[in-house]
Amino acid sequence: MRRLRCLVAAVFATSVWASEEGSTFSPARPPAIPLAVKSPYLSTWLEAGNDGGNGGYLAGQWPSFWTGQTVTWAGLIRVDGDVYTWMGATGTKNVQQTAYEYTSTRSLFTMNVGGLVEMNITFLSPITPDDLKRQSLVSSYLHVEVTSIDGASHDVQLYADIAADWVSGDTDAIAQWDYGVADGVAYHKVYRQTQLLFSEIGDRAEWGYWYWATDHQNSTRYQSGSADDVRNMFSATGELANSEDTTYRAISDNYPVFAFSIDLGAVDPSPVRSLFSIGLAQTDAIQYATKSGTIAVQSAWTSYFPDDVAALTFFHKDYSQSSSLSAQFDAQVARDSIAAGGQNYLTITSLSVRQAFGSVQICGSRDKTYAFMKEISSDGNMNTVDVIFPAHPILLYTNPTFLKLLLDPLFEYQESSLYPNSWAMHDLGAHYPNATGHPDGKDEPMPLEECGNMIIMALAYALRAQDTGYLEQHYSLLKKWIQYLAVESLYPANQISTDDFAGSLAHSNQTNLALKGIIGIEAMSVISRLTGNEADSANYTAIAHDYIDKWQTLGIAHDADPPHTTLSYGENDTHGLLYNLYADTQLQLHLVPQSVYDMQSNFYPTAAQKYGVPLDTRHTYTKGDWEMFVAAIASGDTRNTFIKDLATWINDSPTNFPLTDLYDTITGDYPDSSLVFKARPVMGGSFALLLLN
Repeated sequence: MRRLRCLVAAVFATSVWASEEGSTFSPARPPAIPLAVKSPYLSTWLEAGNDGGNGGYLAGQWPSFWTGQTVTWAGLIRVDGDVYTWMGATGTKNVQQTAYEYTSTRSLFTMNVGGLVEMNITFLSPITPDDLKRQSLVSSYLHVEVTSIDGASHDVQLYADIAADWVSGDTDAIAQWDYGVADGVAYHKVYRQTQLLFSEIGDRAEWGYWYWATDHQNSTRYQSGSADDVRNMFSATGELANSEDTTYRAISDNYPVFAFSIDLGAVDPSPVRSLFSIGLAQTDAIQYATKSGTIAVQSAWTSYFPDDVAALTFFHKDYSQSSSLSAQFDAQVARDSIAAGGQNYLTITSLSVRQAFGSVQICGSRDKTYAFMKEISSDGNMNTVDVIFPAHPILLYTNPTFLKLLLDPLFEYQESSLYPNSWAMHDLGAHYPNATGHPDGKDEPMPLEECGNMIIMALAYALRAQDTGYLEQHYSLLKKWIQYLAVESLYPANQISTDDFAGSLAHSNQTNLALKGIIGIEAMSVISRLTGNEADSANYTAIAHDYIDKWQTLGIAHDADPPHTTLSYGENDTHGLLYNLYADTQLQLHLVPQSVYDMQSNFYPTAAQKYGVPLDTRHTYTKGDWEMFVAAIASGDTRNTFIKDLATWINDSPTNFPLTDLYDTITGDYPDSSLVFKARPVMGGSFALLLLN
């Protein structure tokens, strides 16, 4: 562990932010600190902003689900008979936090306990892109290391608990629990007594089994019961009663907690370590509409393990290997990010990783694997195409298979003739976890947006994975969509784009949306060529080149100072982030002249505010994902400015929830109470520059 912390410190040492209270934050103090973030339902954070948060300190505040709802997670430490809180708000005196740092997979806290001992606390949510078995486990680690720092030996006991509020968004729901030991792992199993399959309350899963576990050893004791009773037992004696409260009750009724205590004995300058794990086991994960009927798709871990306890014990005992694999991933992201965009860029990319993967659930079997993504925070849709699109750079960077697994059910559903429209559908279902499609064709209408996205992503995957067979498999559907683009792209009808929150324009002809369609046509030309459809290829590239020539006349304010693309054709006093240009570079199409890239790079600094460039002239807010798309294809100085402004905003942000992609470029806050985006996977778009490199 010491070696790992040294590696982390070396990677992040160039960017340390100090807090008035004494803790440092490296590489920044994010608006919310990821603790256990592995899926749409295991998404636990520490609100770190000053607006409702406590500034990024683990002790003194309860962790929360991404929505802001409390999920009780407490930690106490007893040193020579004195009790301190190291996590949560238990009412005892708090340890002194001296440092916090994050990597792509870890949050690391350093605590000083009364000047006597130091605690190094690591929250690890493993990211193993090339290992779907491990990645399919909806579990996370909590590792605690304690050492004496005053040269003396101290009598130390450690305590940690979770409460029943992990199992439901309804605090009146009845919770039930069990205690067990398997293969050297002690665990509390906590769940909603009445399971509501494929249901949510407050975005929380109402089915499945939560496991809170630690190593089973002579120094480990357990207890369940009311929070006050259990914590007071530890505070008074330094140990728990090895007892279970069997009065199952409502979550809010005399709050039941599930605790472990570990006697660390005499702690000297040699570190003593303890490991905990938290996870959710759902056998059936997704409800999915197919041509033969609606089916339950199981979590992918079920194809690797005989039952949930076997999955639990594997995960808990796999800490060393999972930690090593995640450290390798951390180091890769750090090296690549610093080489591509410097320390500020690493501040952004490393904070985005757990958030992006935390929206995805891997399901199915080894032979038929799917990935399902929740459109967290904004609509809750299933596999939303224009959410996958901004997130897809991180998927292709880590393992292109992830993108394929997300696109597969979209192709499968539409190729089964279950969707009646001639264009690409917006999403796979109105709300996660129900991938029940839109047989009435009444999904949110973004036909040009989604046709362009699907064609671009299909080619992006095939090129990255060298899988032209994928394009052959779906060629007929792709060709159906290109027919729509060929008609609609140059003069887009009055329709909404992915930035639907900003509303449709009062008229048609959105410059950026038209560009997506035109690039999509050229991408289809490449697809046709790769699949041996040469006549189609020649036809599509002729259309695309004709359109891009006309687009440069229609969509550029040539007489402006400086020249720039417009928000809509003919409105020379408008502008916007031309993020759809990114795909031209990503796919190496060379469709758009370099002069357009240079023009935009020269323009963006003239529109910049304190924390970035506004999304368009209608508002002062921007989107961090699209800023990173634009930065990836901008000239060096402009690129660095985009990156610096976003990294500065992360540390300065008054927002208090998991990283928003939508914020005001002047105040740094949310645009208004109706536009609070948080924890969305689109921040995977921060990897746009890494994908090009």
